[in-house]
Amino acid sequence: MILFDQHENDILEKLSRDASASGRIDPGLYDVYGVKKGLRDINGVGVLAGLTQIGEVIGHDVSEGKRIPAPGRLIYRGYDVSEIVENYIRDDRFGFEETIYLLLFGRLPGCGELMAFNGLLDKFRALPDRFIKESILTSPCHDMMNSLARSVLALYSYDENADDISIDNVIRQSLQLIANLPMLTVYGYQAFLHYHCHDSLTIHNPKPGLGTAENILHMLRTDSSYTRAEARLLDLLLVLHAEHGGGNNSSFITHIATSTATDTYSVIAAALGSLKGRRQGGANVMAALMLDDLKDHVSDWANEKELARYLQAILDRKAFDGSGYIYGFGHAVYSISDPRAEMLRKYSKVLAEEKGFTDEFRLYETVAKLAPDVIRKSRKIYKGVCVNVDFYSGFVFKMLGIPRELFTPLFAVSRIVGWSAHRIEELVNDGKIIRPAYKSIASRHDYVGISDRA
Repeated sequence: MILFDQHENDILEKLSRDASASGRIDPGLYDVYGVKKGLRDINGVGVLAGLTQIGEVIGHDVSEGKRIPAPGRLIYRGYDVSEIVENYIRDDRFGFEETIYLLLFGRLPGCGELMAFNGLLDKFRALPDRFIKESILTSPCHDMMNSLARSVLALYSYDENADDISIDNVIRQSLQLIANLPMLTVYGYQAFLHYHCHDSLTIHNPKPGLGTAENILHMLRTDSSYTRAEARLLDLLLVLHAEHGGGNNSSFITHIATSTATDTYSVIAAALGSLKGRRQGGANVMAALMLDDLKDHVSDWANEKELARYLQAILDRKAFDGSGYIYGFGHAVYSISDPRAEMLRKYSKVLAEEKGFTDEFRLYETVAKLAPDVIRKSRKIYKGVCVNVDFYSGFVFKMLGIPRELFTPLFAVSRIVGWSAHRIEELVNDGKIIRPAYKSIASRHDYVGISDRA
């Protein structure tokens, strides 16, 4: 880290003030020029920026030309995710690999096709020789999302056809990265523990024949043990996080970066940078931290008035991180319900009972009931506000014994499937470089020579 003296710090502080002042835009001008801030209208509906066949996020119905809030639905390639989940839960099987196949190739695989595909993923679960030592263990990083992005970029150097953006090659790269990301995630965390926390270093190779969810638990846990119920719940989480339409921030960035004709590794690194932010993938960590803070300040978890007062204190910037956000609530599209949150709540209840988290599960349910009303009473809401997937996903990770440092990276382990599908879709359609317009509102000035400036 570079150290500065007081004079240099004063210069940096002044530059920071100048940058802030010169960058500030009057919010009223967005209405004057008809600009949809955040590319969303006042009801939270996204500005149409493209077409896709991959994922659809539904938060409303249309009746007599009017948009009416409706229970949320998530569609993968025309299939309702709730039906996908119910079928593999009923059949007592894992569903993430089938979801990968559906999202990338546009149809559900037959039994033989799925077996062959799983064998292909097994083969791809191998990192280049010396990669773990040279690219992960030698430079451990305290932030796992940055560690993951760096590892993805490092794989570029091991790919003889790294810049080839033909569909055949990009599919190969995509499958390889989908198979590799769980290892990059777990090994990056273990390197962090070893070098920064002085823990013993244990590296487990992925086991052939196991799917993604089972391999994550196998590699992460020192004794490699896990129950089928734990693996099934993690598999469910992976299925629900795999895709969320082309307009979510990280997938939109995937389209934007792909439209420049850059390489796959650069595109995925850009998407990872987007997902890291607390307003997208990082929200699951913030929701878990918020609930921990709540437990420290509310003694009676069954006292709804006490819980509501704490939630109001968050909105008033007097509790938790002072941001004024109740994490895990609200969504750009969903208003009545987030189907992913509904499914997580439903299927995590059984594991909560098995692992002794019943009281905490009830607390989550109570907060999920109270928070929307607290928010509606304090904030101007143009559409409904509901609990979202980030609220329950952190709880599920906690029950599975997964450290907070890996909450968002494991989101990425799943969402890379959607990113890959959107990248392929952008390449197949060979569209123009994505370049929306920004209107300049800066005043014009005559240039003043340096000797005449104040």
